[in-house]
Amino acid sequence: MCGIVGLFLKDKTLEPRLGDLLSDMLIIMTDRGPDSAGIAIYGGTAGGKAKVTIQSANPGSDFDGLADDLEKAGIAASVVVKSTHAVISIDAAQLPDIRAVLSSIRPDTRIMGSGESVEIFKEIGLPKDVVSRFDVRTMGGTHGIGHTRMATESAVTTLGAHPFSTGADQCLVHNGSLSNHNNLRRELIREGMTFETQNDSEVAAAYLTAEMAKGKDLGQALTGALDDLDGFFTFVVGTKSGFGVVRDPIACKPAVMAETDQYVAFGSEYRALVNLPGIETARVWEPEPATVYFWDHDKAA
Repeated sequence: MCGIVGLFLKDKTLEPRLGDLLSDMLIIMTDRGPDSAGIAIYGGTAGGKAKVTIQSANPGSDFDGLADDLEKAGIAASVVVKSTHAVISIDAAQLPDIRAVLSSIRPDTRIMGSGESVEIFKEIGLPKDVVSRFDVRTMGGTHGIGHTRMATESAVTTLGAHPFSTGADQCLVHNGSLSNHNNLRRELIREGMTFETQNDSEVAAAYLTAEMAKGKDLGQALTGALDDLDGFFTFVVGTKSGFGVVRDPIACKPAVMAETDQYVAFGSEYRALVNLPGIETARVWEPEPATVYFWDHDKAA
């Protein structure tokens, strides 16, 4: 079944509250998927810097001395540990090298997301426990998405939880099921994409990454998904500056959106939005089937 939430802030005064607002939205959706949960938070970094969020089943041993070991491998880094995850801050120029270095010095860690803006935290468990263990409520930012999962097509694992990130500052959450994901996975592998799980949602994320690598923006990539992806789906996706929503042509999965001068919000159900400031005067609507909704801070008037 699964529950999705998303929040794109227009009002900078709300940015310190992003994690708090998004946490409340996700917790309200708990009964749509209680086996795992995750949140992606987009927040700016200092010029020339990037962030890499990693996960470990043995954080004590894997994170101890990590900054020193990265420096020995030629990557100057600072490391902030958050439960089973750690956020590594590095020079953006070293982002292409970090995966190979981590594979060498910490082979049991997994990259949850990377880029100049995004941090991704996901684990098995209820949303209230996930947001608590990662202290999500204290996080500020410009936009974010979240997901609480009911596993149907793959095992209940940390890697199988959403969001899925397959490119720098790109991530996706999904409610539904794709029918052509195995064929599409093979095509994307031939194009150079790699996969960590058998989850069809990871294929959807990789499809968007591949399309944007060809020069499309998020809105254009989502438009292409309507032709290239079969099945039923609602996607909420994020990039460094953008936030998008699309539903398949049948649109059998529930979805509601709201927009004010302060934000754009998405929820699988309206109750996810009821605690947002000014929701009583928001324009509220159900997103149309086969229609792309796309906002971008860099393209704002």
